[in-house]
Amino acid sequence: MNISRGFILRPVATALLMVALLLSGMIAYRLLPVAALPQVDYPVIQVFTFYPGASPEVASSAVTAPLERRFGQIPGLRQMSTSSSGGASIVTLQFALEVPMSIAEQEVQAAIAASATLLPDDLPTPPVYRKVNPADTPIITLAVSSAALPLPAVYDLVDTRMAQKLSQTPGVGMVSLAGGQRPAVRLQVDPAALAARGLDMEDVRTAINAASVNQPKGSFDSPTRSIMMDANDQLSSVEDYRGLVIAWVNDAPLTLGEVARVEAGAEDRRLAAWSGRVPAVLVNIQRQPGANVIEVVDRVRTLLPELTAGMPASVDVEILTDRTETIRASVRGVQVEMVFAVALVVLVTFLFLRNLPATIIPGLAVPLSLVGTFGVMHLLGFSLNNLTLMALTIATGFVVDDAIVMLENIARHLEKGEKPMQAALKGAGEIGFTLVSLTVSLIAVLIPLLFMGDVVGRLFREFAITLAVAIAISLLVSLTLTPMMCARMLKAHAVSDKKDILDRLIDRYGVWLDWAFARQRLMLGVTVGTLALTALLYLAVPKGFFPVQDAGAIQVVTQAPEDISFAAMAQRQQRLVDLVLADPAVDSVSSFIGVDATNPTLNSGRMLVNLKSHGSRDGALEVMARLGKDAAAIPGIRAYMQAVQELNIDDRVSRTQYRFTLSTPDAAVLADWTPRLVEKLREAKVLADVSDDLQSGGLQAFVEIDRAAASRLGINAADINAALYNAFGQRQIATMFTQANQYRVVIEADPALQQGPEDLGRIFVKAAGGTPVPLANLARIEVRAAPLLLNRVGQFPAATVSFNLAPGVSLSDAVEAIDTAWAELGAPPSVVLAYQGAASAFEASLDSTLLLVLAAVVVMYLVLGMLYESTIHPITILSTLPSATVGALLALFIARQPLDLIAVIGIILLIGLVKKNGIMMVDFALEAERREGMAPREAIRRAALLRFRPILMTTLAALFGALPLMFAQGAGAELRQPLGLVMVGGLIASQILTLFTTPVVYLFFDRLAKRRRGAATEPAAA
Repeated sequence: MNISRGFILRPVATALLMVALLLSGMIAYRLLPVAALPQVDYPVIQVFTFYPGASPEVASSAVTAPLERRFGQIPGLRQMSTSSSGGASIVTLQFALEVPMSIAEQEVQAAIAASATLLPDDLPTPPVYRKVNPADTPIITLAVSSAALPLPAVYDLVDTRMAQKLSQTPGVGMVSLAGGQRPAVRLQVDPAALAARGLDMEDVRTAINAASVNQPKGSFDSPTRSIMMDANDQLSSVEDYRGLVIAWVNDAPLTLGEVARVEAGAEDRRLAAWSGRVPAVLVNIQRQPGANVIEVVDRVRTLLPELTAGMPASVDVEILTDRTETIRASVRGVQVEMVFAVALVVLVTFLFLRNLPATIIPGLAVPLSLVGTFGVMHLLGFSLNNLTLMALTIATGFVVDDAIVMLENIARHLEKGEKPMQAALKGAGEIGFTLVSLTVSLIAVLIPLLFMGDVVGRLFREFAITLAVAIAISLLVSLTLTPMMCARMLKAHAVSDKKDILDRLIDRYGVWLDWAFARQRLMLGVTVGTLALTALLYLAVPKGFFPVQDAGAIQVVTQAPEDISFAAMAQRQQRLVDLVLADPAVDSVSSFIGVDATNPTLNSGRMLVNLKSHGSRDGALEVMARLGKDAAAIPGIRAYMQAVQELNIDDRVSRTQYRFTLSTPDAAVLADWTPRLVEKLREAKVLADVSDDLQSGGLQAFVEIDRAAASRLGINAADINAALYNAFGQRQIATMFTQANQYRVVIEADPALQQGPEDLGRIFVKAAGGTPVPLANLARIEVRAAPLLLNRVGQFPAATVSFNLAPGVSLSDAVEAIDTAWAELGAPPSVVLAYQGAASAFEASLDSTLLLVLAAVVVMYLVLGMLYESTIHPITILSTLPSATVGALLALFIARQPLDLIAVIGIILLIGLVKKNGIMMVDFALEAERREGMAPREAIRRAALLRFRPILMTTLAALFGALPLMFAQGAGAELRQPLGLVMVGGLIASQILTLFTTPVVYLFFDRLAKRRRGAATEPAAA
């Protein structure tokens, strides 16, 4: 059966079919979205609850624990981690990949509603959830500042005029305003002035609650008209509060302004943010899990002119960070490399054929296959990202193979003197099954990639399908357009007696092949040796998960001593910012401190360092090393840095690139063993920046109430608690409602009276008789250590240990060092060590990497066995694989690169590509034996010589197609280089070895098969 016959005889239909394929691909290309990587995010929802003034223990027991109990019952929940700190509770829920975000959202809403009765009544706001992964770096950051307006006024403008519109943008998960300068009315009370008048701060709170209300009042409705009713029942300005009469003392009114400083200020005065050195409000925009980054940022940028037009002229809005710039640059880089690869492949073809028409014919297979793939990508909902474009780039060397094999076989008949049409029909009929075998077996190699689980499987599914589609389309082109064009563009010609370089090389190869035939045991030993060397190199080459990318941004987590004040933290943060800005590679810096949904404690801060373009600076790792060394010279603050990654499978912000958790039901055991492990790991040379988040060195002023003394005066614990909260908790006691926003009224003691435990004596609480009593008479204070942060994973106390890799160290070495240190410590079994994020995915990938390669080999064997109706010949073809894997692993070993997931994908592709050499030899040798009755040795020798040209052409085409990836530079190059390195190393090694080992293995299995047949016929004859 000749599949190509109808297409050869109907050139117009064939040409129009190719035009339709090309046009559909060109149209689809313009519709494809652009992204850094395929969307593989876990559904993540973050729930945060603010409880101003609450200690970590109170936030944990009163807020976090009730929420945990409800969230823990949600089906499909993969992991729940919580953080309780001073004034905030943050719960992060990570769901399984198969759980739709809409279902997860409904479950979270129901759980929050069910836990409402157990939450404190005085929460300023109920728990708020956001469909966002807190570990994701903002996709775009705006810095809003003004030289003329105070920051609370700027914050109000951003909150009312920008933030809501940005939040409504499709794909936006959360818009957070870092710096927290939310406007409020602040009441800074003088407790002594109140006590002198027989009052305390609780009287002030009660008076304000009674004096300012905003409630319905009804209306008049007479027989003829209706009149609505309203009143000046709400205090609506600072002046109104300042003039409020809170009591009558000695028949004279006492206004709030007489005993307190009333001013417009920030709701939380312990929050600050800067754009470089300028105080600003930072607008951090994060995407929803699964949303396309490019599309979301484009929508935001389109909306910005409209939003900024509504702002006062004195307000400056600056785009400080745009992560899509590096994504776009990365995609452009791959596109350039793909065009370069196409040019190299066509050039290789021309150098071999030295004939323009003969070069054009297989050359057309490349653009048709690649452009046609875009149409299928669009139908499947794929995007143009680094992995799909890498698949197309590497496909340039694959898709030309079938066309070259078809062309070479037709050209061989032309050299025998046959007419072009006859040669095309005959050559296409002969080689059609071989091409189908080549393509099906190559696509079969990709099947295991489709069954990889979790994030890794989702990540490489687009890669595998894109490559498979391109290869399948190349088969269609090779069976239709290629023979049709050969029949009309190639000319019959006689074979010249003059031999060119390639002919002389083939003759020389024949001599070398005879030498190999004379030493078959040696060649079989080489085959077995390559298999053994593959195993040794696999053990020797370090393992990794995913290449660390240089995305043009560095995330910095700063940490100061646990007992640092807000003012001192601000000073040290700014010193660090000055140092970072002085580095020549840094373009801009955004920075913020204070407790919010991102930053859990007062002694920690965040910085996002934006680097200049790739061509004008060192790599991100070099910049990090330089900045880290300089930052170590600043006393009292530590900077932990990590390069921002496009692939982020963490569910929380980590100080460094990798992390693991220790968890146990007993918090005391956790506090004992975590510092031991951290100290031991800091001695390991393979790790850097090892730290933990226990933060147990905070200072706590523990108020021990003398209940007997308090009871004698008619004072209970609730009275004392209210006095403390009013004085030191930035307590929100009222809300001022306007048409555009709502503003809190915050009460506290004069900041001058909040300096230390000794100020407790200046706070008063009223006794039963109405006389204010100093709190110092009713309680004593003990200053002791206490944790600033309480973390739990799965409702158990947990500590996160973060670490980076030392220069030149692989993740496998780091994991081995951690496991060894943990085993040597001999911790109790109740303490569980679990890797998180990228480290967890790496640990899982170690188990699946070898199985994945073995699965690819098994699938190949099954497919080849079915195609050839043989159990022996597939082994002959698969004997080519060890040489490819040896070359790939040796290239990684020499380049000191780890065997990461990208390199594993490259090895799998090599398995599919290199076996083509074996198929072309074995297929032709079998035909020669069956049809011409040749002896096995003569048949395989003839096959090797006749197929030498197409084998060399296809191998060099694939090699040159991979070269641009190996030498990739610029954004995203870290992803592409391992694939190119593995492909080039494997192809070189396999080309050298398989040309000699495959014919010898063929003869070995032929002898083995004859012995089996002989052994089977002897009993039958008997």
